[in-house]
Amino acid sequence: MPRRGLTRPLLRAALLTTAGLMVATLSACGGGDAGPKLELSAALPDAAPDGTVLRVGDPATQVALETSGLIDDLDVDVEWANITGGPKTLEAFRADAIDIGSVADIPPLFAHWTGTDVRIVAARETVDPADHPTYELGVAPGVDVSSIEDLKGKKIAYSPGQAQGALVLNVLREAGLSQDDVELVEMQSVDDAFSVALASNQVDVAPLGQTLVKTYLAKYEQDGATTIPSGVRDDAWTLYAPTTVLEDADKAAAIKEYVGLWAQAQQWISDHPDEFAEAYYVDHEGLSPEDAAYVVDALGQFTVPTSWDEFIARHQVTVDTLVKEQDQEPLDVSTLYDRRFEKAIAAAVEGSS
Repeated sequence: MPRRGLTRPLLRAALLTTAGLMVATLSACGGGDAGPKLELSAALPDAAPDGTVLRVGDPATQVALETSGLIDDLDVDVEWANITGGPKTLEAFRADAIDIGSVADIPPLFAHWTGTDVRIVAARETVDPADHPTYELGVAPGVDVSSIEDLKGKKIAYSPGQAQGALVLNVLREAGLSQDDVELVEMQSVDDAFSVALASNQVDVAPLGQTLVKTYLAKYEQDGATTIPSGVRDDAWTLYAPTTVLEDADKAAAIKEYVGLWAQAQQWISDHPDEFAEAYYVDHEGLSPEDAAYVVDALGQFTVPTSWDEFIARHQVTVDTLVKEQDQEPLDVSTLYDRRFEKAIAAAVEGSS
């Protein structure tokens, strides 16, 4: 039976076409020779041997490392993949096209629930999450929504396997509404799919990342489009990898080195917003300088916790919401965290300060 208030998918073609072509190209490169077997409970090797290649789907960090010069401190060879977002990253994992990906906190859960064994190896959060939300709720032209309580009876874009889907459920809870009070329209949030769905009135409301908010309003505000705050925390970010990768001693050592430098790159992004805006959002993503400045200001500063206890506790609350609202299997989310890398990140952060 379909989930409550859920309309069947509208926009899957973009995901299948774009991600499929990307993965087909990357998987041709292969993963190289496997290293020695490493138990998930064993200590991480100190260093990866020469010739170890780490395949990374994390374009924002790639730009930060290259622009800051931190990449010169990376001893392992990296093959960068221009892959972002949960669906594309998971497809790349399943095609053995990348070793590690950068996503919000929901994709690792759905990887687990759909049969791909993964572990989270790094975590990031926002310094002032209430003042710097990752998402706003886009409202379609001509639709009257000025607060989350106004969502009752509205058609809402819903991507159950992505952070945007969990956000919708959290917003409904915050507004005192249930799935029965709205019409959830299932679609993947790929590129500008949600903006297009809003503009064409396929949906009334959709979560929009800050990179889309500015362009959506620039195009459609004159027609009556608006955005409103979601009112819920949405800043969790992770790096995760298939367990098969972490069971390769050479790859695990490479990831140990990468996550330490990744943590330093997140701090560099926070300390150099103008440089990052120009290098990533303008040169890489094609935003105007004005829009790029808006995005980095809206997202605020990042911090990489060296203790994951509170991060995991918040993640468990999200898991419990999904178990209740989506009929998912119960999960102790702490089992998805490989805390060997927590120690590696703490050592790298302390060593760089």
